[in-house]
Amino acid sequence: MAVDPRQLVAGFLTIAMFAMLGNMIKRDHFDSVKVSLQETSGVQFDALKSKDKSATQVSKESSLELKPCWAKPVPKETEQSKGFITFSLTGGPEHHVSQVTDAVVIARYLGAILLLPDIRGSELGQKRNFEDLYDADKFTTSLIGVVKVVKELPSEVTAENPAVVRVPNRVAKDFIINNIEPIFQTKSYLRLASFFPSINLKAKGKPNTDLDSTACLAMFGSLEMKQEILEVSDRMIERLKILSRNSGSQFIAVDLRVDVLEKKGCKEKGNGKKPCYTPMEIRDFLKKVGFNSDHTIYLTQTWWHESLNPLKEMFPKTYTKDDLVPAEKKAHFLQSGGAELQRALDFQICSKSDVFVPAIAGLFYGNVAGKRIASGRTQILVPSQVPSSSPIASSNFISTYVSKKNHLAYSCFC
Repeated sequence: MAVDPRQLVAGFLTIAMFAMLGNMIKRDHFDSVKVSLQETSGVQFDALKSKDKSATQVSKESSLELKPCWAKPVPKETEQSKGFITFSLTGGPEHHVSQVTDAVVIARYLGAILLLPDIRGSELGQKRNFEDLYDADKFTTSLIGVVKVVKELPSEVTAENPAVVRVPNRVAKDFIINNIEPIFQTKSYLRLASFFPSINLKAKGKPNTDLDSTACLAMFGSLEMKQEILEVSDRMIERLKILSRNSGSQFIAVDLRVDVLEKKGCKEKGNGKKPCYTPMEIRDFLKKVGFNSDHTIYLTQTWWHESLNPLKEMFPKTYTKDDLVPAEKKAHFLQSGGAELQRALDFQICSKSDVFVPAIAGLFYGNVAGKRIASGRTQILVPSQVPSSSPIASSNFISTYVSKKNHLAYSCFC
């Protein structure tokens, strides 16, 4: 059979493009900084240059599975419970990870029993059981000897009203000592209410204390999606990988949700930073760094929106959950009020894609980055406005979470 010279040229260009992409300058165009949740719901975007790395170094780093550099906290001697702590999970999985971590750390320090949390929706009255999203057995067994977890409170406890304590994200030992422990000593039944005054996922150095190890275990070793969610997300990922293999390309997950973009308004703030990037800006960014129409793109958008058309015109293999969720599962996962299930799928797919591109700043980007770092999937490209005159593949946009290793995941894995 005769070989079409155009196919040979196309194959050569694809290989050459990825070789150039691996040898680009590492530069993050939005970095994690402390910022009001009301302003951007999380991390702002910032442009920071870092040192060059060779293609070999990038490839090797991206393929390495990291190992825990923390030990499971030493089991405490059996003693009578000092009290109980309850809390609810709110928001999406990216919030749940942080909320669980803080609750486990507080319960560990106080020697309290932790009640398995429920899950509250964004609308009043929306409520799910923990088991609707997560593997409850995995959660409780992973914390054996660290924190005791129960599914129900004793009747004499439920008859009382808990003392409500507001807890900031990444609660520190000093905060527990000064603001939580005195209340717990007076009333040994607390309800934690998490809030995010700022989002800071930068590493603080290798953990060397009991609470640091507890935080690492809670964040990376306790929460696992329930089997049905894992199976559906795996089927979606496999379909995306097949579509990618058919064209010899990678599949790119882009956290891009039209409703969030409309709320944020993707314009530069007074400090020159952007909270998000529009579909057209993402299209231009992907093209400039060397991706082409053969690449498969997954968007965290659930249903197609006309504002995404310019992106699909350049990248025809662009899909939403509506395109990929198995037909027999659509009624369950895509129904009204199923936002938590939809975000659970997004979290899994973005954590396991070949490349992750966060078009929206915030906790989702930060905690997905943590999961990817822990599993060695460090190809996280952060968008930037690239001048039209810039040559294709002139620079690399690797997240500073990776290039500078300033994510707390590097405190837990090495």
